[in-house]
Amino acid sequence: MPKLSSSCWVRTLRAVTAAAFLLGVAHGSNAQPPAVGQPSPALVVTQLDGRAFDLQALRGKVVIVNFWATWCSPCRAEMPRLAAFYRRYHGAGVELLGLSVDETSDLATVRQVMQGVGYPAALAANARVNGFGPPVAVPMTWIIDGTGIVRARLVSGTAVTDESLAQAVLPLLKPRAAPASP
Repeated sequence: MPKLSSSCWVRTLRAVTAAAFLLGVAHGSNAQPPAVGQPSPALVVTQLDGRAFDLQALRGKVVIVNFWATWCSPCRAEMPRLAAFYRRYHGAGVELLGLSVDETSDLATVRQVMQGVGYPAALAANARVNGFGPPVAVPMTWIIDGTGIVRARLVSGTAVTDESLAQAVLPLLKPRAAPASP
């Protein structure tokens, strides 16, 4: 049997851990993913900057929850689009959380990736409550309306694009009142 290098063992261990997490056996989660049209589950987690994120406290806003991982190239490819959308619509009531499925031991790498992104992020492993459960695939993006109803799920294969974000989110934003005529 050939001897494996330590870096090969680390890659293999990460792949096995990721597969276990994605299959729902990591972190003891039995949560079923929410269905589109149903109330969103609870999500309470401390963000990388130390602030609390509580999905229930964001009623009235449209919330995007994006499950991603540092080792996932499609996840990393869609981050600039998510960041641009967040910058453009945050003032109109859009919130965004990048929820990394990386291990807690990879926190430094997660922080490094998120440094230039410009939207809040957290580690799923640090969630006090995660009713979403582990994602069936990454990237996976949930869109929750201002009343707390899941309105869309964008999964790998229906990746986040400018068009998919606009179609899923913009109709959920409250129209702004027309300025008064002089």
